[in-house]
Amino acid sequence: MTSLIISETELTLFQKFIEKECGITISSDKAYLLETRLSRLAIENACNNFTDLYKISQSDPSIKNKIIEAMTTNETLWFRDQWPYEILKEVIFPELLQKVKSGEKRQIRFWSAACSSGQEPYSISLVAHELARLGKGKELTTGALSITATDLSKSILFIAKAGRYDGLSISRGMPEELRDRYFKQDGRVYVLDEAVRQVVQFQQLNLMNPFTELGRFDVIMLRNVAIYFSAEFKKELFKKVAQCLNPDGYLFIGASESLIGYSDDFDRLEACGGAYYKLKRSR
Repeated sequence: MTSLIISETELTLFQKFIEKECGITISSDKAYLLETRLSRLAIENACNNFTDLYKISQSDPSIKNKIIEAMTTNETLWFRDQWPYEILKEVIFPELLQKVKSGEKRQIRFWSAACSSGQEPYSISLVAHELARLGKGKELTTGALSITATDLSKSILFIAKAGRYDGLSISRGMPEELRDRYFKQDGRVYVLDEAVRQVVQFQQLNLMNPFTELGRFDVIMLRNVAIYFSAEFKKELFKKVAQCLNPDGYLFIGASESLIGYSDDFDRLEACGGAYYKLKRSR
């Protein structure tokens, strides 16, 4: 399919539009992303150029949503970077489980933000199920664990809820041992065990909107998300995240990301070869 060419005027128009709608900033050297991701949508709607596409998006909410979904990055894999899940297994789950056993805490709550097709929240659930299988946290599979997973895209959430992955998706980070233990093969598709899936609740959320209705969490995974946002929105986002954490709550961000210059609400910690953040008590 031939891609449309975006003009400088159209680029500016879409840069402002996309940042306003979902906070994602697109630099001028990324104009090709707009061309490659939106050309098909424009042509399907009989648009001669990107100006036409913009005009119909202003009167048709479905087109507006399709533009935002097309520009949302859905790159993901199982147990991404490994060390966050080692920290969960070795440090955070044991700490939180002790609070559950002592009666200090009734439930352990996770939030996987921008969860894409589900690999991150399901990886968390798999860590919990492995701990329970090894006798190190049976409470994690008997109601003590709740994982909320959100994403901007309705279509990607539909895929995530199904818990069905093709061979390529499974090959990206999933150890064969866990694949064989927790997935059943259905033709060319691998179906995740229902017990692992039922711990996760999916819902649509735009991070630009308030999310206090989600409640408070013990751990928030906001990994490889903020890199797409402006500096101003990053500050706002991390402030809202801090307000959604329980006292002594934890935050994970991407390996290449940093809170320096964006938030003073967290202490940086290190374990298992990686860094994570704990909400300051003095805030």
